[in-house]
Amino acid sequence: MATFRAVLRLARDYVRRAPGTFVWLAILLVTTYAVQHFSPEFQTRFLERRSTNIHNLWRTPLRVLLGSALYLDGGSWLLYFVLYNLFHVPAERWLGTWRWLGVAAISHIGATYISEGLLLVGIRFGYVPPSSVNVKDIGVSYALAGVQGVLTYRIPRPWRQLYGFCVLVFYGLALVHGRGFTDIGHFTAVLIGLACLPVARWQQERHAAVHET
Repeated sequence: MATFRAVLRLARDYVRRAPGTFVWLAILLVTTYAVQHFSPEFQTRFLERRSTNIHNLWRTPLRVLLGSALYLDGGSWLLYFVLYNLFHVPAERWLGTWRWLGVAAISHIGATYISEGLLLVGIRFGYVPPSSVNVKDIGVSYALAGVQGVLTYRIPRPWRQLYGFCVLVFYGLALVHGRGFTDIGHFTAVLIGLACLPVARWQQERHAAVHET
């Protein structure tokens, strides 16, 4: 019994140190369960209304930018549970909930607008069909890619360069082989995360100051 209580205490402390990540995972669990029980036709319409495509970004940008980050498009919740624990949890503990959330939000929004903007350019010049304004773009992967990028600054040298190189190669190869607007979005999100160096540097300086006192 004592061992069980100790395990529960450890699990509770683990969750408390990254509350934003686990609230987000809980929301995704509920929404994923709900969407899976919709009829195929209603599921398609439901997700299309929350998609950050060109049409929706023009009409209801705030609603779809928030809504698209609360649903998974065909991905396994358990997979994202693992990925969130590998990347979001350490990032939130390191940066703090609000700065971590800021990096995730900037990556999500920035990558969405850049990828959809390039898609719009492609439509205007005839490289992609006009129907692409309604293409489905939903999920949490841009935010995840951005957090993976900023975590580069959390890793000590010389492993920092190796980690950053691997992240860029992973998303860079996907961009080269896929060449889709979501591949552009993921690579852009990583670059946005890497551009959040001032946030990481501020946190490192603050951490050093605390230890000096």
